[in-house]
Amino acid sequence: MTHKQPVIDLSPKVSDEVRKTTCYMCACRCGINVHMKDGEVAYIEGNRDHPVNQGVLCAKGSAGIMQHNAPSRLRNPLKRVGPRGSGEFEEISWDEALQIAADWLEPIRRDNPEKLAFFTGRDQSQSFTSFWAQNFGTPNYAAHGGFCSVNMAAAGIYTMGGAFWEFGQPDWDHTKLFMLFGVAEDHDSNPIKMGIGKIKKRGARIIGVNPIRTGYNAVADDWVGITPGTDGLFILSMIHCLMKAGRIDLNYLAQYTDAPVLVNGDEKSPDFGLFLRDKDGKELVIDRNTGKPAAFDKPGVRPDLSATHRVKGITHRPVFHQMAEKYLSDEYTPEAVAERVGISAKRIRTIAAELARVAFDEAFELDHEWTDFRGEKHKTMTGRPVSFHAMRGISAHANGFQTCRALHVLQIILGTVEVPGGFRFKPPYPKPATAHPKPHVGVTPGAPLNGPHLGFVHGPEDLALKADGSPARIDKAFTWENPMSSHGLMHMVISNAYTGDPYKIDTLFMYMANMSWNSSMNTKGVMEMLTDKDESGEYVIPHIIYSDAYSSEMVAYSDLILPDTTYLERHDCISLLDRPICEADAAADAIRWPVVEPDRNVRGFQSALCDLGAKLNLPGFVNEDGSQKYADYGDYITNHERRPGIGPLAGFRGPNGDKSGRGEVNPKQLDAYIENGGFFVEHIPKGANYYKPWNKAYQDWAVGMGIFDAPQPYLFSLYAEPMRKFQRAAEGHGDRQPPDHLRERIKHTMSPLPIWYETDQHGNDGFTVNALTQRPMAMYHSWGSQNAWLRQLHGRNPMYVPTKLMKENGLEDGDWARITSPHGEITVPVMEMAALNENTIWTWNAIGKRKGAWALDKDAPEATKGFLLNHLIHELLPPKGDGMRWANSDPITGQAAWFDLKVKIEKTAAPTESQPEFPPIKSSVGPGPKELKWKVGK
Repeated sequence: MTHKQPVIDLSPKVSDEVRKTTCYMCACRCGINVHMKDGEVAYIEGNRDHPVNQGVLCAKGSAGIMQHNAPSRLRNPLKRVGPRGSGEFEEISWDEALQIAADWLEPIRRDNPEKLAFFTGRDQSQSFTSFWAQNFGTPNYAAHGGFCSVNMAAAGIYTMGGAFWEFGQPDWDHTKLFMLFGVAEDHDSNPIKMGIGKIKKRGARIIGVNPIRTGYNAVADDWVGITPGTDGLFILSMIHCLMKAGRIDLNYLAQYTDAPVLVNGDEKSPDFGLFLRDKDGKELVIDRNTGKPAAFDKPGVRPDLSATHRVKGITHRPVFHQMAEKYLSDEYTPEAVAERVGISAKRIRTIAAELARVAFDEAFELDHEWTDFRGEKHKTMTGRPVSFHAMRGISAHANGFQTCRALHVLQIILGTVEVPGGFRFKPPYPKPATAHPKPHVGVTPGAPLNGPHLGFVHGPEDLALKADGSPARIDKAFTWENPMSSHGLMHMVISNAYTGDPYKIDTLFMYMANMSWNSSMNTKGVMEMLTDKDESGEYVIPHIIYSDAYSSEMVAYSDLILPDTTYLERHDCISLLDRPICEADAAADAIRWPVVEPDRNVRGFQSALCDLGAKLNLPGFVNEDGSQKYADYGDYITNHERRPGIGPLAGFRGPNGDKSGRGEVNPKQLDAYIENGGFFVEHIPKGANYYKPWNKAYQDWAVGMGIFDAPQPYLFSLYAEPMRKFQRAAEGHGDRQPPDHLRERIKHTMSPLPIWYETDQHGNDGFTVNALTQRPMAMYHSWGSQNAWLRQLHGRNPMYVPTKLMKENGLEDGDWARITSPHGEITVPVMEMAALNENTIWTWNAIGKRKGAWALDKDAPEATKGFLLNHLIHELLPPKGDGMRWANSDPITGQAAWFDLKVKIEKTAAPTESQPEFPPIKSSVGPGPKELKWKVGK
């Protein structure tokens, strides 16, 4: 009898159609192929043609299916009917929702626009949301950077015209030594993983500096478990070693940085510490050819690093002299810093020597001709194969700005920025700080603001102050408290609005900012501020409008909910005006588009703003006849022009779609992007792709692309002159003076050459253990913790404790510990971790959830075993007895100092659930199903 084999389909049909768009499961913005079957999303894979990920996709990206189908998705606009915090809402129509919003906002705009505080979270459309806020007329707008990354971004731009993160990358093809500091594992993950794989295959070495050895540090050849907050001291010690050994790139420093720029050296002069400039305002150097002062960019000039110049009785010395005096000081020797940084002096010297060996002994040449900004032709490009990357780990400290600047100085003295093998900028960077706007706070009732909200200050004259010297912004950005706060201070908005310092507001309007939970310091206090009432029985913050795609904790604390779409149901613009997907060799941008239509009564937030802007008759959102200018966000993306020929998207411009960068509006632009896989790429010409700040060919290409209107060559700023201007004001010079209680802090912290200082530990007596959080690769902010696939990876989080502290406190895996800070306490499970700085504990961020949120079951591990470190952190420092409210922030930029937290740890009996425990909130979408079953097709 013949055996009958079963018929098995070895190549089942995956999908009926593939729709290409851009992922939104982290900040990578990878290209994805969304497979559709029976009109639904069946499968997500990486797009092999995409410049960012080249087909690679991580667990988060694949799990986007579950993000799109999450039971926690909001379904209709909601109006609060119970007390704030209860989660009691009724569903309303969009017409009613927009009318409520307009009824609250219209009188504010007419009478006092500053009464609106409009702040957005981790969205990627900030050029649009800021445009809306500017047209409304409020000075109170910013995004999440103030509590996330402003130290890194601002330090990079003030120092070298660009930053790490999404704005630059190592030269993966040529680097031989890669050193990374404090890199968050959920950001930029696929490109970094691809890059690390590439350089490891080539035998390159990786040094990871992080108190915690996970992720990228786990695959590093050398892990440096530094004491949190001391990275800057470690870096300055390496600078000391390199300068003392003479292992620095003197030619690079002379040609491309302000090291030879002359500085006023007379302490009695009102210009002491400021640059010597010509009549056109250009920095002066001594030309080695003539021995005389010359503008830094004069054709043929050869800047001298050593010569001084005396004029009108004042001696001017080059920046390089001051660097030598500061960094050759014994205070930066490895022996002087070793105990504080937790790294032996021998190891500091070894790492510095290795950086120098690779940078100089393994230097190479590329046969690329290029012409510099002084007109000099070069036959080759010198490669220095050492590259760096850093992120929030070194940024989220109260000394983070200076630490980030110190790291850039280390890169620059090695000559490893914008050279083959080093760190490379991604268009539209590099841009000097002077090419960016300054902050604007000119408020006129019933009219737009007088310019962009955010920017870069260059002295006290640029501060955002009212005529009486009080802060013009609710977050106190760009004031004497935080002069260079380029991203605003989102973590201070609720606290300041509650106390009325500097003034009261009427409406808090937020998007994707979970400020009642994982995006806030002082969570319990913030919840109380959001629900507290004044003596008349009205809420202290009268109105709260919030937009989110999901039933997050913040929804319950709002009065009006505008439900957003998922990322597969919306238009988005990853624009050169925002945070584009460029690579070092190419300008690139991308879109998202509705690969599926929503099955709920929701709108993309940006489209809702188009509707609300028209309803409020905002000038940028209505035509001359008063009709709505943009039907939705997709219409805005296509038809808006920031200036003639420059729109949100750089690709497929002009009537025929054949222009790049600059060009007329193309009505079919979005269709062209969709046909091209959701992205656009324009490669930088060969020979223009290195030395970008000084390369004439790159500068001309950038003008053609609309990045600049004219070439913008500049010098890297080892010496940040704007900071010296603030110091001079604190010393009593100039018309704008800081308040007396801030003079010493400004003089101390705002050194124009990078320094390191202890963060403010006032009130931390008895709290000696460092406490940190990290984001896991499988999560991105709080969204991933309600994703059915990703929850299997991180459904709960222990507190990881180093072996030394485990033994000292009699702890074993599975025990519970009480962790206390000057502000609060938590009780959580612990787990031993050997690969950890011996005086540091840590946990994964944003795993813990409030009961009732995210449509999770009441007994979900995230709500019973998961926890937040946020309960221990406060937005203010402990009181100093002077009656002042001192923000727990970097004193220069205002970035939230999340990682300065000090705690103590003690063993305790296991509670039923992790503590603190908050009462459940009523879910605005109801509970999720007992079993989440999901399958597309037959």
